[in-house]
Amino acid sequence: MQTILGSGGIIATELARSLTEFTTDLRLVSRNPTKVNHTDEIVSADLLNEKEVNKAVQDSSVVYVTIGFPYSARTWQKTWPVFMRNVISACAEHNAKLVFFDNIYMYDADHLNGMTEDTPINPPSKKGKVRAELVQMIMEEVKNGKLTALIARCADYYGPGIKRNGMLRETVFKNLAQGKKANWMGSINCKHSFTYTRDAGKATAILGNTNDAYNQVWHLPTAKNPYTGKEWIMTIAQEMGVAPKYQVAPKLLVRLLGLFMPIMKEMVEMLYQYDRDYVFNSDKFVKRFKISPTPYLEGIREIIKTDYSSVGN
Repeated sequence: MQTILGSGGIIATELARSLTEFTTDLRLVSRNPTKVNHTDEIVSADLLNEKEVNKAVQDSSVVYVTIGFPYSARTWQKTWPVFMRNVISACAEHNAKLVFFDNIYMYDADHLNGMTEDTPINPPSKKGKVRAELVQMIMEEVKNGKLTALIARCADYYGPGIKRNGMLRETVFKNLAQGKKANWMGSINCKHSFTYTRDAGKATAILGNTNDAYNQVWHLPTAKNPYTGKEWIMTIAQEMGVAPKYQVAPKLLVRLLGLFMPIMKEMVEMLYQYDRDYVFNSDKFVKRFKISPTPYLEGIREIIKTDYSSVGN
């Protein structure tokens, strides 16, 4: 049995699809789970409840954490450590391996141009400090021999088939498709990597089923030579067949919008990721598994084909 804690999101869905190459015994766990594959077992659980987490993990050989709590530093500080302690305890008790789907928030802000698994951990944000704490919790148990685990780390992501799919989908694809101006935060001239969701799901499934991949950090396969913000907008608009209209939201504007929009308030501390080059390196994974990431243009075209085929026609 392999178990996904936090099913329903885009990454969990792509992971569930990819895991069918390795097992037909798949358990999807969330408050309101639905099947991805017809053989899936679904379990409804409160993942902040220790007993319910323990029961969800029981009989699992591998446990994948793909849960997403509301995007709030205060909420993350309260929920993530409690959840992770419950998961680590359950995995240790039931001798299950742990795969944590992670992001790059804990990396030093001055080392985002060429991020590798060895990039210094020095989180500049409250949310980043929470992520660093979680990784420390996991790797400390690994070091003590109480847990077998790996970190599958992803850049910002993009992909087809899901209504809500990260910053690029919400501020560029969606706006351009509706005839609106694309929005970009920070600098329009900085490079920004994005991981294709189908690559992320497939790679996480591979890692979880590779014994010698454990007890280390892996960057999930992400295309090289990312576009700048302006290039992302221009390329997406060209492929949609629409005018490449856009507007840039500087930090002051984002801060002002945060007075009225909670999500924009939460974005203020993350704007450092958009005022410098953000380039994610996944050579370790590519060299080990000989799997190349989806090129950006191919990813863009697949999203438009799947979700915006009528735009520009």
